[in-house]
Amino acid sequence: MIAAITVEIQGGDIRVPRALLYACQAVIGCMIARALTPDILVSFLGRWPLFLGIVSSVIVASSLIGWTMSRWHILPGTTAVWGLSPGAASAMVFMAGAFGADTQLVAFMQYLRVVLVATLATLVARFWLGSHGPTASVVWFPSVHPVFFAETLGLALFGGLIGWLLRIPAGLFLGPMILGAVLYSTGLISIELPPWLLAASYAVLGWSIGLGFTREILRHAVRTLPQTCLAIFALILFAGGLALILVEAFDIDPLTAYLATSPGGADSVAIIAASSKVDVSFVMALQTIRFVLVLLAGPAISRFIAARIEPERVPRALPAAGTLSRDETLRHVKEDEGELD
Repeated sequence: MIAAITVEIQGGDIRVPRALLYACQAVIGCMIARALTPDILVSFLGRWPLFLGIVSSVIVASSLIGWTMSRWHILPGTTAVWGLSPGAASAMVFMAGAFGADTQLVAFMQYLRVVLVATLATLVARFWLGSHGPTASVVWFPSVHPVFFAETLGLALFGGLIGWLLRIPAGLFLGPMILGAVLYSTGLISIELPPWLLAASYAVLGWSIGLGFTREILRHAVRTLPQTCLAIFALILFAGGLALILVEAFDIDPLTAYLATSPGGADSVAIIAASSKVDVSFVMALQTIRFVLVLLAGPAISRFIAARIEPERVPRALPAAGTLSRDETLRHVKEDEGELD
């Protein structure tokens, strides 16, 4: 993403092929589906009132902070709401683009949130309770099971096709995720995603986001950096308060409570949890349920807040980053500014 931003602001004119971007969205949808395991469902059913209460509180807090940033005109429209949504960063970018938010600013906020949350969680785990991170290196090109890999590719293809035909917002991502979650949790298929494929998908996603940045967007992101950091730290502090409630009222150990309520970066939280003496199933159940609820509630929250923001402050929705040529993008901007008949 950083490399693409550098190319774009220096006058480069590179576009991401739509088919490649769509394929990567489907792959990331499969990755999320693989995380929705039966163990998480069992853990959720055992403590569902507690889980829903904690998750709903985090979602409400992030929405209120985002609404405040929108009302104060720090960021346009519902961009702040999507940018602070405590779900998977890539998923939130896809969803935000489908519902009219500024994809580049949402990505800026989401990845900044992931970095800050993951950094603080690592520091808490290492220095507060003496836990150390994993030392195993990543095997980028492991052997793959041909049948399982073929099932995964079939899921990405047919799930994405279903989402596209049904015209679901971000359907190329949500189709494989929903279909894969059902098939994988019931044992009908296995999802095998080698690290090289995930890394390539992340790279294409970063490429498509970065190429949508302009000098104006980048300057605006830098200008709002203090407010954005303050909003993220406010959300982290609120989640820390919820962790304290879990410790005092439900006798859950502090690190488990802190990791479970951390607002986002579920994959990095999973790594920290797996290398620490915590209740991993509790942590991942709460993280996963929060992500699912954010996906379900995000569009409704976005519309609710958009209806309460002055109409002139809400920009017309543009297609997701990387899907338009430079001339098409400029035409959209001019139409919004009333410069074209």
